[in-house]
Amino acid sequence: MAKLLPIKIYPCPVLRQKNRNLKTAELQKNEIKQLILNMAETMKQKDGAGLAAPQVGQNLRIAAINTEDGVLVLINPKILIKSWRQEIMEEGCLSLPEIFGLVKRSLKVNVTALDSDGKRIRFKATGMFARVIQHELDHLDGVLFIDKAREITQGGKILEKAR
Repeated sequence: MAKLLPIKIYPCPVLRQKNRNLKTAELQKNEIKQLILNMAETMKQKDGAGLAAPQVGQNLRIAAINTEDGVLVLINPKILIKSWRQEIMEEGCLSLPEIFGLVKRSLKVNVTALDSDGKRIRFKATGMFARVIQHELDHLDGVLFIDKAREITQGGKILEKAR
């Protein structure tokens, strides 16, 4: 049974750490399987587009992405190719409540990762799906959207002007 996990809020140090890859054998461990279930449940309950393991205090390269077809789990994910075409859109984050920023991201990405069974997957993502993947993979490297934002707002007030 999945349970709700507490979300780490910035400036919690775990959000700034580079996270470690999982070994294939670790994917068979009950605590990793439970973590993945709990992350998926937490993301859904908190109405998140995605959730990375450091956001729930785990120093692991795991991301859960909310898709039309359900939750996509990415373990040890890597972006292989980013399109040169980019778009600026507003982003938010469960770890930075009520803070938003305008972030430039690639419109398309090619990704490789392991699924929750340890099987290698490769796919292309576009639009909002690509944006969410880039946002969550940044978390795995200790990077937050505020590090890339051109303008940061909180409660409708500008905290930082466009760069």
